Amino acid sequence: MRITSLGLSNWRNFPKAEVDLASRSFLVGPNASGKSNFLDAVWFLHDIVAVGGGFQDAVARRGGVSAVRSLAARRYPDVELRITLGTDKEPKVWEYEMSFAQDNRQRPYLRKEIVRKGGRELMRRPDAGDEADEAQLSQTFLEQVNANKAFRVVADFLRTVHYSHIVPQLVREPDRSVGKVNDPYGGDFIEQIARTPENTRKARLRRIVEALRIAVPQLETLELQKDVRGSNHLRGRYVHWRPQGAWQSEADFSDGTLRLFGLLWSLLERGGPLLLEEPELSLHPAVVRYVPQMLGRMQSRTGRQVIVSTHSPELLADTGIGLNEVLLLVPENEGTAVTPVSKLSDVQSLLDGGLNLAEIVVPKTRPRHAEQLSFFPPS
Repeated sequence: MRITSLGLSNWRNFPKAEVDLASRSFLVGPNASGKSNFLDAVWFLHDIVAVGGGFQDAVARRGGVSAVRSLAARRYPDVELRITLGTDKEPKVWEYEMSFAQDNRQRPYLRKEIVRKGGRELMRRPDAGDEADEAQLSQTFLEQVNANKAFRVVADFLRTVHYSHIVPQLVREPDRSVGKVNDPYGGDFIEQIARTPENTRKARLRRIVEALRIAVPQLETLELQKDVRGSNHLRGRYVHWRPQGAWQSEADFSDGTLRLFGLLWSLLERGGPLLLEEPELSLHPAVVRYVPQMLGRMQSRTGRQVIVSTHSPELLADTGIGLNEVLLLVPENEGTAVTPVSKLSDVQSLLDGGLNLAEIVVPKTRPRHAEQLSFFPPS
């Protein structure tokens, strides 16, 4: 099962968006068009059902209702999220829909929560219990074990969503993991590796070394080691003129090495949908070119869905990417519009004319008057 569609109303950049999602989807758009916010809508649903999370916590982490509500929201100010789960044969096995607002004390509360299975409605809120006790609308049924029995599979599925956007500076920080668990930015990334069962961890590290040698030829081995304080460190041995080579820890790894390591580790994990934020950052274009193929191999092995945001022409130049896999985000006066590239009228004729997907799509994301940056600073 995977996410087959996502609908947003008044969510950050998106006053209205309703799109189907393939098992592999690429989000393409200019800076500040909402690629990260699109991914965050899925991550928001994960945060609701995560251990130690919940609806109130998920909204608070994002700065409150006012921070997530679209600036274009006027007459209908509620924030809405709609998600469908299913398969290629049955795209709408489950449907979950929620909307929320804030009271006069800026506390978030539910305006609507609906669950359907196979088109049949299982639950709708507000219900009689909510009308008798409005405080119940401070929580979703999705996050409550005593209330979600009939659709717990939806909560369990959303709990398996994984978001990865490794920030090398956080991985190198000595006190990186304090107060962090499963941090998508890599604060406790090495601790996540350490928590992996030893045999699995060693097998993954061997496979990652084989792949990393293509980009980092001197790398011979990777292992986990504790320091005198008991903190875990990732270290690798590099072969050079010294007979025994030299060991380096994550503090010495380049940004590109750490990002590629994080990407490869994510691809070896099993689980639900994988959200990847600009995996091309700090990587050589020759490496980026093969990221779609790596994602495809991962999916053929695990069936795991992946949703990727990117600016990279090299990544989008892969001829194996289908038109239905690319979503174009275009900022407009009233927020960002999301359009599947397959619905653009000129795409097929341009492909037939010999252009590749990157040559067609990337120019559509080019900021207007970008050349004027060359005049900064003004005289």
